[in-house]
Amino acid sequence: MRPYRHEVRYYECDRMGVTHHSNYIRFMEEARIDWLDQLGCGFEKMEAEGIVSPVISLTCDYRHTTTFKDVVEITLSVASHSRLKISFAYTMKVGDKVVCTATSTHCFLENGRPVSLEERFPELYHQLIL
Repeated sequence: MRPYRHEVRYYECDRMGVTHHSNYIRFMEEARIDWLDQLGCGFEKMEAEGIVSPVISLTCDYRHTTTFKDVVEITLSVASHSRLKISFAYTMKVGDKVVCTATSTHCFLENGRPVSLEERFPELYHQLIL
């Protein structure tokens, strides 16, 4: 899988000229959408199947600042999974420097109720955990 690349925009920076911490969560979502698209099971496919996957937990460890025009390369992997949840690990770099590591955990819902993706949509489940 190819890493996702995000160029920091001017409006994503604060008065000190560094990327505001809240934007890293957006970068994670962009990377996750790109990763799912690369697998062929993007949000459109999941939602067409009646599945949504909200964030239920999130961690970010900021190591170095980024600034306007920096290109943040984000690699994503499945950190863990169960019948009802999946956790992703993110590593964000500018060049060789790790600027942030993070995780996000998501559940699967169908019609607002928890669903086992493995049982209800086994093909989709196996694409996610490869």
